Amino acid sequence: MPTTATQKSYKSAFIFITTLFFLWGFITVLVDSLIPRLKDVFEMSYGKTVLVQFAFFVAFFVFSLPAGFLLSKIGYKKGIILGLLTMAFGCLLFYPAASYRAFPVFLVGYFTLAGGITILQVAANPYVALLGSEEAASSRLNLSQAFNSLGTTIAPIVGALFLLSDSVKSSIEINGLNATEKAEYYMAEAATVQIPFLLIAGFIAILALIFSCINLPKLLQESPKGGYGVLLKNKLMLMGALGIFVYVGAEVSIGSFLVNYFSDMNLAPLVAQNKTMMQIANTIASTFNKTFSGSDPKSLLGVFVIFYWGGAMIGRFVGAYLTRILAPGKVLGIFASLAIALILISMNTTGLLSMWSILAVGLFNSIMFPTIFTLSLEGLGDLKAQASGLLCMAIVGGAIIPFAFGNLIDGFGFHTAFILTIFCYGYILYFGFVKSKKG
Repeated sequence: MPTTATQKSYKSAFIFITTLFFLWGFITVLVDSLIPRLKDVFEMSYGKTVLVQFAFFVAFFVFSLPAGFLLSKIGYKKGIILGLLTMAFGCLLFYPAASYRAFPVFLVGYFTLAGGITILQVAANPYVALLGSEEAASSRLNLSQAFNSLGTTIAPIVGALFLLSDSVKSSIEINGLNATEKAEYYMAEAATVQIPFLLIAGFIAILALIFSCINLPKLLQESPKGGYGVLLKNKLMLMGALGIFVYVGAEVSIGSFLVNYFSDMNLAPLVAQNKTMMQIANTIASTFNKTFSGSDPKSLLGVFVIFYWGGAMIGRFVGAYLTRILAPGKVLGIFASLAIALILISMNTTGLLSMWSILAVGLFNSIMFPTIFTLSLEGLGDLKAQASGLLCMAIVGGAIIPFAFGNLIDGFGFHTAFILTIFCYGYILYFGFVKSKKG
């Protein structure tokens, strides 16, 4: 049994590590807020705009296994510091990208930022699980993931109020400006992106300094040789990896295009004319001493994205209880079924009903990642750490599926594109059914 000193050490380490869950949740969703802005700035199609998400999530595929190997050599503490510094550097790349309006530099910045987050993901998930008894490991992970959801809930507010809060001029409007006006416009436009990410980079750097000064318990264990070969023959683990792939893809596809979807339905005037909706929007905006009177429509619509990610936070607490009294596979299947039903409602309705039904999908996304993750690790023993690396690689679904989703929007519109997400949740429903039968 751990000594009192050890327990205190574990508690302190848990608190510090949990800040990382919040950080990468916040930054991951903040990326979504830039998508409608970059679309306007560079006058791009939906398919091209989603390259932002592609650059971000493909990093998980590229860096997951190398990150696991690196951690085995340098340990969790140095790995976390390296991950944080990589993230800070990625944020700093947004400065020249915004100054020179260089879309490729934005993509490099996102890829670098995601590389740092990948290192943190691979390190933090198993580390939290090892900080105490095995019986309480699930509880610790759920608590950490709740703070991750807190980050994803706050990010849309920050994005809506600070990244979507002014109108972007078209190339025709810019060409109509004189040299002085054009220079002033470019400077103001760049600052809108630069300032938030400079602040984030500074915060991350401070966090890296803090981690360099604290003592983290050394918990790294060696993984068995040949483990990946064994895992690649495990059908249920591979099914779980595909589940992670389609889940992240569907969640990101919906979350990334919510503002565009609402704009496509011309919901801004409807929201502006509805007293209850405006009261909700201004209550949220008042947190930052702002108001939506005369605001840009994208900012007004963007603030409601908080309910998509906030629903995931609430659902995680509810789901944590449900998975204790019901088979996790069954709960997963029920939540996937309800997500499908809500997408169908949104596709076949208009106005605020369509808006709120798609936002409510976030509530049922809540338990999917941790439940698929833990169901995939069942019975793997010492191979769990290596399986976690493979499952993290599957997060690349957040790059592939939104790219297809964006191109479907360009070619056929939002309603057709949503069919892709229905197939994704359909597979998750099937996986939950299979695991509940195996249990």
